Amino acid sequence: TPELEIERPWRTITWELLKRTELMDDIKTFKPTVGSVSQARVLLVGPVGAGKSSFFNSINSVFRGHVTSQAMSGCSSTSLTTQFRTYSVKAGREGKPLPIILCDTMGLEDSKGAGLDIDDISSILKGHLPDCYQFNPSAPLHSKGRQRFAQAVYSRGGEQLTQTGDLVELWKEHFKELLNPVNTSSAKGAEPEDSEVSVSISMVEVAKHFVNVLSALVSPGVPQLVLLTKVDEACPLVKKDVRNVYKSGYIKELMQKVSTRLGVPLSCVVPVRNYSEELELDLNCDILLLSAIIQMLRFADNYFDDVSDRLSEVKLKE
Repeated sequence: TPELEIERPWRTITWELLKRTELMDDIKTFKPTVGSVSQARVLLVGPVGAGKSSFFNSINSVFRGHVTSQAMSGCSSTSLTTQFRTYSVKAGREGKPLPIILCDTMGLEDSKGAGLDIDDISSILKGHLPDCYQFNPSAPLHSKGRQRFAQAVYSRGGEQLTQTGDLVELWKEHFKELLNPVNTSSAKGAEPEDSEVSVSISMVEVAKHFVNVLSALVSPGVPQLVLLTKVDEACPLVKKDVRNVYKSGYIKELMQKVSTRLGVPLSCVVPVRNYSEELELDLNCDILLLSAIIQMLRFADNYFDDVSDRLSEVKLKE
């Protein structure tokens, strides 16, 4: 049940001011292993209302030192984000840009011809969409006749070897338990696994979209990280104290379900709590958010290593 508390946290995390400072410093000093790449790009994909724009606002808030709202976010039945946006986070009000860019997208919807189109995701991964590109679900951008905005990561004598190799995929997944915890088993006193029967048809359709997105990512070898948002709404223990996130048996079960349904390792599922109603920052929320960014940068490093290996193979064959 949502009230189930595990005696010892199943993931180790330090909830101290010094830890927040350490995480922020690690992010500020991160340097991609590929010399021609200065920033890792993280693409946010997920259902309407999952918290994609709020995640950027929350990360931006941590580094600004106060709650910000640069990206439009809120509660709506349709996506408030209608453009492809690339957000650079700065280390303070007049600080330098951090070595990570968060790319925000239109939300996935269950209706046909609504929400983010899979073809647009493919275009983003190939670097064909500029900042502020207006999404049009009924007419996604196709390869024929489109202008190419991407820069080559590696080039030799004008020959392009790979394109936008720094693009890292960030998955945002939301199941019924998180989207509407009031209507799930937590309100009925049932076990979490029984809540499967309450999953609506619309969520099934959204899940199908995720399968299509996954297919689009397999070919370019883009790493995936799943952010489990609104964990405080799903579990009373976490709502009471975010430090209980890895002590909650219910949250652990949700994360295991996400891992199984999306086919990603449990280590690729990370819970976060975005800032949505607060006016002041919270140390523990900051640490959870920063820990997620650290994981993204580690995955980016893995991808850069793969790109470097492929480049080395090309050079050896010459």
